[in-house]
Amino acid sequence: MLLAETSRTPAPAAAPDAEDWRELASCRGVASSVFFSPDGERGHARARREANAQQICQDCPVLAQCRDHALAADEPYGIWGGMTEADRRRHARRLRSDSHR
Repeated sequence: MLLAETSRTPAPAAAPDAEDWRELASCRGVASSVFFSPDGERGHARARREANAQQICQDCPVLAQCRDHALAADEPYGIWGGMTEADRRRHARRLRSDSHR
């Protein structure tokens, strides 16, 4: 059932909020299997899938927002903002190491 609209005036254009970046991502509509590994994936198959995912991320207009989200949320799986799981772990170790100096 549809509710009757109370106003015909369009909402003013607003700056995108923190979650709107996902709507603009280059990966929108791409199968999640490109970005997340199946159980047991190793070696060349994993490297090939990760390279394909990173290629999609390369020119993404919201790459920085995606990467920032993954780092802030400590995403444990998948390619986010062009970073693999291992890339994010290395980044976190570097930050911890730098903060102890």
